[in-house]
Amino acid sequence: MRRTDPEDHGPVRFGPPLPDDGLPVLPELAAVLAAAAGRAESEPVGGGAALLEAACGYWDRRGLPAEPGRAVAAPGAPALLLALTAALGGDVLVPRPCAAWWAPYARLLGRPVFHVATPAECGGVPDPYALLETVRRVRAEGGDPRLLVLSVADDPTATVAPPEALHETLEAATDEGLHLVSDETWRDTVHAPHDTVLLSPAEMLPDQVTVVTDLSGAHLPPGWPAAVARFPAGELGDSLHARVLDVLTALGARVAGPVALAAGYALAEPEPVTARITAAVRLHARVAGAIHAAAVGAGAVARPPQAGRHLYVDLGPLRAGLSAHDVGDAQDLEDFLAARLGLPAPGGHRFGDDLGALRVRLSTGPLLAGGDEERAECLTSPSPLELPHVQRALIHLKSVFDDLRDDAQRWEPPR
Repeated sequence: MRRTDPEDHGPVRFGPPLPDDGLPVLPELAAVLAAAAGRAESEPVGGGAALLEAACGYWDRRGLPAEPGRAVAAPGAPALLLALTAALGGDVLVPRPCAAWWAPYARLLGRPVFHVATPAECGGVPDPYALLETVRRVRAEGGDPRLLVLSVADDPTATVAPPEALHETLEAATDEGLHLVSDETWRDTVHAPHDTVLLSPAEMLPDQVTVVTDLSGAHLPPGWPAAVARFPAGELGDSLHARVLDVLTALGARVAGPVALAAGYALAEPEPVTARITAAVRLHARVAGAIHAAAVGAGAVARPPQAGRHLYVDLGPLRAGLSAHDVGDAQDLEDFLAARLGLPAPGGHRFGDDLGALRVRLSTGPLLAGGDEERAECLTSPSPLELPHVQRALIHLKSVFDDLRDDAQRWEPPR
């Protein structure tokens, strides 16, 4: 990941990738890909019949009925969001902070992007009153807001939006005539699925929401790019589906043939895939909880992680100590923590947050680093945090945060 401009910390042009799971590839998935390595024919633009059928089955099992004629596949969610933004036109609204890959594709098309504050209890969805105010201000200034991108299970904040907060936001979006894109990449990585209610916006507004899922969230390794989109029924959905296919055709955005077969296998959710997802979610939840405890114990602020392989940490309370290390903004903090931790620590500015705010996204995957045997052992161990390589990583992380706490106390001005 390249840093922002070293002189003035100007516009972010290079965002961090989706957090890796730090685990070996599932053997059954690897076998499907290997068996398809000799496949010479190209996957059609938008995905072949088998892949789209598998995607529809995946959505059906989650209460989102779908038909292959209302679905497309692409080599990663960014290609889908680019196509959707081009097809819908107008200005784009996103929560602050948001996934690092959302805004660049609108800017690439010359579309203005407006960040909207989120409610106190979660990220991923805009506060409804802030959304209404932003839409009305943009229109008063001659803008044309048409698209709202949101995520119920969020990157970067690792929170899950409560149904009541989501409902209020969707009401506001409906009142303003916005089309919604729901990024559901992380919906299958909820840490406590029996205690967390996750509703898709498409369940609440079936005629106004397009669902996008990048399979690197739970089903495929990040190096095998594949994503699927589900369009609403009716004339709007049909028209949008056709325009998105036009854009994907112009881009030549096809899922690689062997990857398409692996994606279809994963979306069908056979037992090896569901067992791996369950084990991986349980593991990353434990590691995320340990990172959260270390950060909060040192005086930083972070919402408890509820989904995904990451969490979002605000080190503003430790600013006094960080200033002694010449850390004044999110880019400085990114550089400082990456060097101290030996791990990626992308600053909040990469997610549309204020450059001056001392916020970072920390990922769980790098803490599992080791050989394939060590990483595989993390999945089967009843106490993965006590495995030597994981324990060493967590002890080091905690010591870095404890040092920051001590620095902050040392440099805090007397009251």
